[in-house]
Amino acid sequence: MFGDWRARQRKRNVLSSAGPPSMRSLISGLHWLAWRDPKRRAQNLLRFAEVEADGGRDLVRAAEVTRDATLRKLFLKHALDEARHADLFRGRGLALIRALPPGAAGGVQADWLTPGERGLDDLRVEQEGDAALLAFLHLSEKSAARDFANYIAVLDADPSTKTVFEKVLHDETFHMTYTRRELSRVAPRAAGWRLWAARGRRFWKAYLRLASALAGVLGAVVLTAQYFLILPLFALAAKRSARREGVGWTAVAPERNGGLERQY
Repeated sequence: MFGDWRARQRKRNVLSSAGPPSMRSLISGLHWLAWRDPKRRAQNLLRFAEVEADGGRDLVRAAEVTRDATLRKLFLKHALDEARHADLFRGRGLALIRALPPGAAGGVQADWLTPGERGLDDLRVEQEGDAALLAFLHLSEKSAARDFANYIAVLDADPSTKTVFEKVLHDETFHMTYTRRELSRVAPRAAGWRLWAARGRRFWKAYLRLASALAGVLGAVVLTAQYFLILPLFALAAKRSARREGVGWTAVAPERNGGLERQY
């Protein structure tokens, strides 16, 4: 009973960290739009499964390289949780795909509305210390727990998917708690600085993802503009030049009929 109360309290803390009620209402509306389409919902779940599985592999590697026995045990448990989450997301995603009618049209991808968890976000585990890994994991788990709580709030129409997120959220809150606790143990005097450094790295990676997506959009816009605005001008000039060309053979000046003594 006490454990259930603590789990509910952690969930309330996660929800309260999402911001004021007006902001949470706006975010809930965006998430509802992102999750209402069944095919897009299945695609999101399968993408989450890939990320969770990749994070589990990174955590196994982190358990191998750490010299801290407590962290080794926690990292391995965390890795097992990530593998189980991957199975849950993959199973539910495949079930949604099988339930789709033949030829169902999919919605537009909206990954930025459903970021999910990013785990170690392609960090080189061997090059990171225990404190850096714990700080990065703590922020990732905290962000994922907040996002999953928001998804639960808009999935009343899909109880099975909602149940999957509720199971995963229970583990995410534990991951968020243990990483913060262990960070304070491993680096008691530098825990706050480690968290700020991890925030900076996550911000930089988010900026790179946004810049890459923006570059793709701008490239598509420029190429489309060239195709519809500039290419027709060249086509028009080619047609005008073709109309000036005579029909049939064209007489060549006598001086051009000499022997081939040079290339031009």
